[in-house]
Amino acid sequence: MWKTIFRRLLLMIPQIIILSVLIFILADFMPGDPFTGLIDPDLDPLQIEAMREFYGLNDPLPIRYVRWVGDALQGEFGRSFNYQQPVTAVIAGRLGNTVRLSLLSSLLTYMIALPLGILAGRYNESVLDKAVLVYNFVSYAVPIFVLALLAVYIFGYNLAWFPARGSISINANTPMERFWSQLYHLILPSLTTAVLGTTSIIQYLRSEIIDAKTSDYVKTARSKGVPIQKVYTKHIFRNASLPIASGFGYTIVGLLSGSIFIEQIFSYRGMGYLFLQSITTRDYSVIFVLVLFYGILGLIGTLLSDLILMAVDPRIRID
Repeated sequence: MWKTIFRRLLLMIPQIIILSVLIFILADFMPGDPFTGLIDPDLDPLQIEAMREFYGLNDPLPIRYVRWVGDALQGEFGRSFNYQQPVTAVIAGRLGNTVRLSLLSSLLTYMIALPLGILAGRYNESVLDKAVLVYNFVSYAVPIFVLALLAVYIFGYNLAWFPARGSISINANTPMERFWSQLYHLILPSLTTAVLGTTSIIQYLRSEIIDAKTSDYVKTARSKGVPIQKVYTKHIFRNASLPIASGFGYTIVGLLSGSIFIEQIFSYRGMGYLFLQSITTRDYSVIFVLVLFYGILGLIGTLLSDLILMAVDPRIRID
């Protein structure tokens, strides 16, 4: 396993280099720059041009890329034009919110999906199975921004059960108050994300359990008098969970990347909200680091999924 991890980490180095070059080239094709919106009748265009020259935006693309790589190797990833802070400080201020949102969303997703998938597979063709299928079809068809808007309107404004925006109350002062306030603000967006994130897990688990019930090893276990509950827990569920385990890393990493729609609709100040805001303000330094960070997370997700798959079934060896 350690050799696999080491080889994968070495392979990530050229992948990250290629990704950084592609991002830099694509960013260069974006219209405008961070100072485009500053041009107004009261501002001298020569001053704008001097600012572009000062920040090196007029330099050729290869020179800007080499300069960025040299600074990155020293831990300097540029400065946000919008916040006038180092990019690392801006992202670090939003990372905690996204991590909390992703962890709670993942927990709720599997708490909903696993029982429903197991019950639907075990009692297929029953009323319960049909109800789960209806829920699955509806959750697959409804766009996430539609459900998020409905959640904000119903539970945030009409019923006022949960906060409709923000990540913490301004009245939370003590550490305990801040903890409960953050958790309270997390419930609605994370539950909205979880409800629509269960579709593939339920479908995979249900299909695998139905197929496993007719397998030879299950028939053999039943003929030996193994209790049905033990057959499901020790044999059927373990083999049926392999596709779920293989996608677990991607699920966590995908949530860590931040849901743009969820964070935007709930005004939740995470990395997805920051990414969209950076695009609208052409804050290239933040955009570049975020996209590169998401790409690295994707590579880590691939490695994490393979390692989880190997841990669930030791017979699997991934070269």
